[in-house]
Amino acid sequence: MTATLMAGCLVLAAGCGAERPAEQAASERPDTPVSSSPVADAVTTPPPAKPKPVKPTGDAVNPRKVRFTKATPVAKGRQVRLTWWSGVAPCTVLDRVKVKETKKRVTITLYEGPSPKAKNVSCIMIAIEKTTTVKLKAPIGKRKIVDGAKS
Repeated sequence: MTATLMAGCLVLAAGCGAERPAEQAASERPDTPVSSSPVADAVTTPPPAKPKPVKPTGDAVNPRKVRFTKATPVAKGRQVRLTWWSGVAPCTVLDRVKVKETKKRVTITLYEGPSPKAKNVSCIMIAIEKTTTVKLKAPIGKRKIVDGAKS
């Protein structure tokens, strides 16, 4: 059995060191694609989706604070558009948005949780980008926007 194993290894080793025929080596270039089919060359990345607009439902079960990724003043600074990553409804819904305004800052806190409608639903684990817009009592001006979920 050892002789058979040694003979097999010798054949493999000899085959690995063999040179390719000259015409085959010359026809292959390192920058040549493996496949030249139009399907393989097409871009497979989908275009970025726009954030899904949502409104607070006020009925989430055990809501928790959620960080937003972007806060943009809109409507001449009288509103703030928030963007964040979340799960799909009804498994994850925006419960409420808390806004606290002072002379120097506007603290905004998002609260999310599962909807009561998600009680007997299978929830897929996929992230989607969501957006909501909140109204301010006074224009943002030079005040700083603070994420209340970070504290």
